[in-house]
Parts: sequence; structure tokens; C-alpha cells
Amino acid sequence: MSDFLLELRCEEIPARMQAGARAELEKLFRREMDASGVSVDAVTVWSTPRRLALIARDLPEATKAVSEEAKGPPVGAPDQAVDGFCRKNGVSRDDLEVRDVKGRETYFAVKNVPGRATGDLLGEAILAIIRDFSWPKSMRWGAASLSTESLRWVRPLSGIVALLGDAVVECEVHGVTSGAVTLGHRFHHHGDITIGNAGDYAMKLRAGHVIVDHEERQNLIREGAATVASDAGLSLVQDEGLVIENAGLTEWPVPLLGRFDEEFLDVPPEVIQLTARVNQKYFVCESKDGKLANAFVCTANIEAEDGGAAIVDGNRKVLAARLSDARFFWELDQKTPLREHAKKLERITFHEKLGSVADKVERVAKLARWLVEEGIVRGAGADQAEQAARLAKADLVTEMVGEFPELQGLMGGYYADKEGLPREVSDAIRDHYKPVGQGDDVPTAPVTVAVSLADKLDTLVGFFQIDEKPTGSKDPFALRRATLGILATLLRNDLRVGLRRLITAAAHAGGATDAGRDIAEFFIERLKVQERDNGIRHDMIDAVLPNERDGDTVRTVARVHALQAFIDTDNGTNLLAGYKRAANILKKEDWHGIEGEIARTGEEDPLALVDDPDMKAVIDAKMEERHARELSYTPEPAEKALIEALDTAEPQAEKAIEAENFEAAMSALASLRAPIDAFFEDVTVNDPNEDKRAARLDLLARFRAAVHNVADFSKIEG
Repeated sequence: MSDFLLELRCEEIPARMQAGARAELEKLFRREMDASGVSVDAVTVWSTPRRLALIARDLPEATKAVSEEAKGPPVGAPDQAVDGFCRKNGVSRDDLEVRDVKGRETYFAVKNVPGRATGDLLGEAILAIIRDFSWPKSMRWGAASLSTESLRWVRPLSGIVALLGDAVVECEVHGVTSGAVTLGHRFHHHGDITIGNAGDYAMKLRAGHVIVDHEERQNLIREGAATVASDAGLSLVQDEGLVIENAGLTEWPVPLLGRFDEEFLDVPPEVIQLTARVNQKYFVCESKDGKLANAFVCTANIEAEDGGAAIVDGNRKVLAARLSDARFFWELDQKTPLREHAKKLERITFHEKLGSVADKVERVAKLARWLVEEGIVRGAGADQAEQAARLAKADLVTEMVGEFPELQGLMGGYYADKEGLPREVSDAIRDHYKPVGQGDDVPTAPVTVAVSLADKLDTLVGFFQIDEKPTGSKDPFALRRATLGILATLLRNDLRVGLRRLITAAAHAGGATDAGRDIAEFFIERLKVQERDNGIRHDMIDAVLPNERDGDTVRTVARVHALQAFIDTDNGTNLLAGYKRAANILKKEDWHGIEGEIARTGEEDPLALVDDPDMKAVIDAKMEERHARELSYTPEPAEKALIEALDTAEPQAEKAIEAENFEAAMSALASLRAPIDAFFEDVTVNDPNEDKRAARLDLLARFRAAVHNVADFSKIEG
């Protein structure tokens, strides 16, 4: 058994491509080994800006000889069929064997494949890996690049180290021949480095000032940057993405702390951090009071003789130029009020079928005011909600957001604050995009809630109405995220409103008369996704929805949680079993009970606004009539016990549901568990006496209806 080392060296690999390249290298290597019959266990893949490296442990010296056979046509088949079979399997007619298959002589091709040296297989594998390697962007180079058949790689490939044990695996790619020689750090090491085997690869490169393990470099940057900040009495602003990026830019990382002029601290801290991060890949620091400090940490790729002073000074000058630009944008944008900036939104198309961003702002302003005036969002002023909505998108045309689109909303909040607008308005402008993803803060300030909801509702309903719905994994307008944001905002703020009402209001704000029910169904699917992440089963939501007909998300979720908690108990599990037994009997007997005698309205619409009150009155009257009807026989003890239990549980559950005390409603159902078990144990439902049979089927239908008033147990799996 031997270890295999492969290093592919080239010019600088972009940091953003290195993680994908590591995964691609391992995938292709395993593919080639599997195809060759070589078993592979542990594989280590490393990357630096100038190389990809793979080490596979304990590869066999050679593959085992195997015998392969394939069944062919029967003897006497047309020559064309037999010859085709021979060509397919790489044999001649003389090599074919004849065997009896179910009384018929049949040709078989038998090939004895000898074992091969693993080194030979690896040489072929390297060629295939380099040929098939997928980069987000690649290039051709040299004279061969005139042909479209020439090698493509992320940067010109300059070296291949391929060793199985201490032996070189021979191969040649695009004029580059494999060997045991590599190069160290571009500045700290001169001359070749000869690798003995996979075991000394990392050690010899370290001696050449190259830390080949990307995770080790990340740890050095993470800890080193925090240390230099701490030594200066500061704390590093954590940025894991920047740690990974700097590790992808250096082979010998050395974090260094520098300072910039304090006058730049007048610019919002987010602007300074983004300028340092995006343009220069620098970390920023905070002082002990938690405010941004005039300090940055850059990651050098060398250990400088002067301790990095010249490097820091050069980086300071570059950062100063960038910050000067940012300050210029900051000051220039403030010379124009947000309301004037907002007028320019007419020139920006939101969507060709939905008009300009100014058109969207108009719709959102109407909807935000409606949310407040209708009392759905409490504690906000309608005028402030409308004002915030009309200014929320104004920063899209500012110079700062043009330079840093990530700052949209945030800069509008700063500019509103500088103008002296009410704090509620500036906060709403700043935060109206939230939540923008899982784990993001959900707004709770009333004005912000109104604008955030209105913005997302307008986007969702608008795109559905022009039939731009998410399909499969494609969601170009982030409608799934918008919907989850709406649901999170409703739940976090305990907003008691039906989804259908919100959807219809958003449609009216856009001039439409109604919205399609497919939006309601989309909400339900997103609710299932959201609650699944909270550990709630999708069938629990399905069971509750028929009883939550107005789509009140807060009440629906509370009911779902109570149902799952109940089903997870012994009482819930056993009651579910009893329900399913009752439902199966009723289905087999085609017995629908009172609720089946009267057609209900709106059952196909999960978010219908209300049931028909007249129909409900008819059903209630029928139920009272049936319950009051005298039995023509004396009920058996278990039968009587179930009747009495239902007489008690039904009003208890109904009262609890009206009070939205769903735990109490489930407790009322739990009281039916023992009586229904005893009923099935002691009572014969299909009694020969027709009166008894009908009464007992009615009793089971009543039991089923009592359960359905809390949740539709037929939707529950298990």
C-alpha cells in the first residue's frame, strides 16, 4: 500500500474559486479510481493561491485480475447481430463461448482482464482530471491556444507533482511533464523543492515558506488578526468570509495592523467597513466602547524585514483614497433631500409589466397606510408609515448605493436621520428590507413593520399576477424569501389578520380587483417549510388548515404546535388510532353522518374568508336534533359512556377553540381516548338490529365530527 500525492501548480487561483476547485479535484479523482477498480478511503485536498494538492492514503500497488462476461445472441442469430456483439465487447468470434440457457445454445463473451499497476492507472487519471476539470472561468494560453481543442485551465498550468510512494507517476499535459519538483514561496524561497513522498510534502513546502493547508492558514489569520488588534487595545470585527478570502490570497499569511485618519470616522461605520472589506480585503476594528476605530488589519503574504511598516503604509494610502471617495459620496448625497432623490425612481424600471420603481413605491405607500388604518399594525401613525414607504427606495439613486448596492436601505436611513425626519421614519427606511434571510432580525417597530410587510406583499402579489412564479429551484425574484419574511413578521409581531385579506389588499393597491388563490397556496407551502425548520410536521399543518379558514397565521401556528404536542403523547397516538378505526368503518359503510348530509361551502379554498353562517346554523340545528333523538334501545355501558363523553367534550373543545386555548381543546379530545377504546372493545357496531347499527354509526360519525372540529385527523400520517 502506498500514498499518492498530486500537486497541480499554476499562476494565482482566485480565492473565490478555491473551495469549489478542492471539491472538484476530489470528485474527479474518486470518479477515475472507481472506474479503474481502485478502492479509495481517506483523501485530503489542499489549496493555496498557486496550487491544488491531493493526497490519497493506502492505495494498492496494483488492481486485481478479473473475469468479465456478457450474454449475447443465441446460436443461429444473424451474422450482423453476432458481429455487433463481438465489436461491443472487444472479442472475436473465436473467443465466444457457447452455453445452454434454458435449453437454447447462446453465445457468451468472456474477457479476462489482467490486473494493472496503480501507477499506470494514476497517469491516465491525471490526464482525465485535468481535461475534465470544471472552472467557473478558464483560459487558454501559448501557441496552442489558437486551437479550440487546447487545454483550458483557470491560469496557465506550470507544474505537476505526481508521486505514488516515492516513485513518480509519469504523465504529460500540454507540454507539462510530471515529476517530484515544485516551487516554494514566490519571494521567500528560491530554487526547486524536491518532494520525496506524500508524507514530507507539507513539511518541505513549509520549509519553503508555503503553508499548503488552507485551514491552517485560516486559523493563523483568524487568530493573528485578533491578536494584533488586541495588542493595540482594540477588538477585531469578526468576518469569517474575509478570513477565508485572505487565506486564499496568501501562502504565508502575516496579519498587520494599520491606522487611517480619524476624520474618516464621520462616514457611517458600515461604509468604512464595506470599503475596507470589498475593495482592500481588510478587517476593521472597534474600540472598547464598541464604536468603529480608525484601524484596519491587512494580511501580508511575506514576513517583511521592517516588521511590515512599509506594507502597512502602502495599504494605508490606498485605503485613504478609497475612504476619500466614500466620504465624497456621503457628502454629495446629503445635498439632495430624499424626496428629490425619490423623483428619479421614475427612470428606473422595476419590471416591464409592473412599471417603474416609483410605481412600486406608490403601491407600497397605499398598502402601508392601509395596514395601519385597519388596525392590523398597531402603534404606528398612518402618515409616518406612508412617508417612510415613499422614501424607502430613494437611496437607490444615490451615489453611495450606486457604489455599494449592499447598503440600500441603510443609507436611506442615515440620510433621513441627517434630514431630521422622525426617528420612526428613518428606522423604517433602514430596516424595511428585513428579514432578508433565515436568522436575520425581524422588524418589530410598528412603522417599520408596516413598510416591510407592504413592500414584500406588493412584490409577491405583483409577480404572481404577471405569472412570474417560482418554478422548481428557480426563483429569480426571491418570492420564497419574501413570503417567509411576511410569515416571520406576522408571527413575531402577533399580527392577527387573514392572509387572504392581505393578499386582496395588495392586489387592490396595484389596481387589480382580486388575487389568485395560487398565492394563498404558495403561502401555505412556505408556512410548511418554515415550520418544518421548527420541527413541525407538514401533515400537522394540513390537519389544521380546514379549521383555519381565514388564514390567520398566528392562530394557525399556535393550533399546529398544540396539535403536534398532543399527537406526540400516548393519548394523542391512541386517539388517532381510534379515529382512524372509526373513519375506516364509516368509509366502509359509506356512512357520512350529519356533516356529510349537508354540503358546506368554500371547502376547496384553504383561505376562504368565512363559512356561510346560514349553513352553519342549519348544521347546528341538525346536530341538536340528532343528539336529542331518543334511542329505541338501551345503550350498552361502553356506548353510553362514549355518548356522555362526547356530551362533555364537544362544548369544552368548542369553547376552548373560541378562546384560542388550543391546549385545552386537545385536552378535551384526550378525554375521548378511553371511551372510544372501550367502545370498540365492548360494542358491536354492525349489529343485526338496524336501529342499533344506525345509531352506532351515527355515534362514530359524531365522534369523527368532534375530532374534526379541532383538527382533521384524516390528514395526519401514521
